[in-house]
Amino acid sequence: MQTSTLTSKGQVTIPADVRKRLGLHPGDRVAFVVEGDEVRLVRKENRVEAAFGICKPDRSLTTDQMDQVIRDRAGR
Repeated sequence: MQTSTLTSKGQVTIPADVRKRLGLHPGDRVAFVVEGDEVRLVRKENRVEAAFGICKPDRSLTTDQMDQVIRDRAGR
């Protein structure tokens, strides 16, 4: 079990091996899930890459077709 000390500002350091295991990097967001008298730390996905593959297109467009859709929706 990894431990850390709470500072007077309410901050703790996440041990390096825990950061590595969770894939945490500077600037990443984490969430605290309170369950009874315990707290779980979970990594929050906040990168564009996390959403990759969520939307499945119903058809494919060429680059020219995409440009035309953008122009149409921009009112040009």
